[in-house]
Amino acid sequence: MTTSGHSPGTHPAVRVILGLVRACHPGPTAAVTVLTTALAVASGRDAAGCALVAAAVLTGQLSVGWCNDAVDAGRDRTAGRADKPIVGGAVSVRAVRIAAITALVLCAPLSFASGPAAGAVHLTGVAAAWAYDLGLKATVLSWIPYAVGFGSLPAFVTLGLPGQPWPAWWAVLAGALLGCGAHLANVLPDISDDLATGVRGWPQRLGPGRVRALAPLPLLLATGLLVLAPPGPPAAGGWAALAAACALALAGLSLGRRSPRAPFAAAIAVAALDVVLLLARGTGITAS
Repeated sequence: MTTSGHSPGTHPAVRVILGLVRACHPGPTAAVTVLTTALAVASGRDAAGCALVAAAVLTGQLSVGWCNDAVDAGRDRTAGRADKPIVGGAVSVRAVRIAAITALVLCAPLSFASGPAAGAVHLTGVAAAWAYDLGLKATVLSWIPYAVGFGSLPAFVTLGLPGQPWPAWWAVLAGALLGCGAHLANVLPDISDDLATGVRGWPQRLGPGRVRALAPLPLLLATGLLVLAPPGPPAAGGWAALAAACALALAGLSLGRRSPRAPFAAAIAVAALDVVLLLARGTGITAS
């Protein structure tokens, strides 16, 4: 029996590829790429523009995920995280580090292919995420890279349109709030391991109980913004989404005493509603 998550007969190159896939945080990487590409479609980017958005965001997210696992390899070993491909022996730290740098190098021209302003905004978000991986995650300012990264995505999409229009303020702020909620929900399951290895970011300082209670709040604020801030009266579907988000948040809090995972599941459900609202509302493009 092996501990590296692969069969003894697997070709070394295949093992490395599979290890890199697992090390890139495939779930969040795919989710952010699909969301941003869908937002590009909803904003009126043509097929080539949408493909450029997808490629830039994908390479950026890959670089961030690989950087995270390479930097955290020592802490993951200390915490006994055998589920991590580096700790399990599926791929080396060096290979993951090279992959991260390669993806980052590719991300730059792919981002600027949408225009200088769009490229600068997207790379600012990617740089914020790298700053998180390289040390900001262990400080009280750990929420800022998430807010900057998610908040930059609507601007990256719209600044690539003719005339380089900025998105509406509420689209950027809703994205930033989604990022803060994602930070809290993402860190919640690992707070004990993080504290044991010296990582004391904003959620770790709050503690699991406060994080469970707080995680839905920025997501609910994002829901309210997406329903109430765009011009015109909210549609019935918007009110229904706001009511559903409040019900989910309350259910997560009330069930949290019996199931520690309930607030996390509720936060993810509210985030999913926010994503649907953001796609439905679009970016509220303003004149340049």
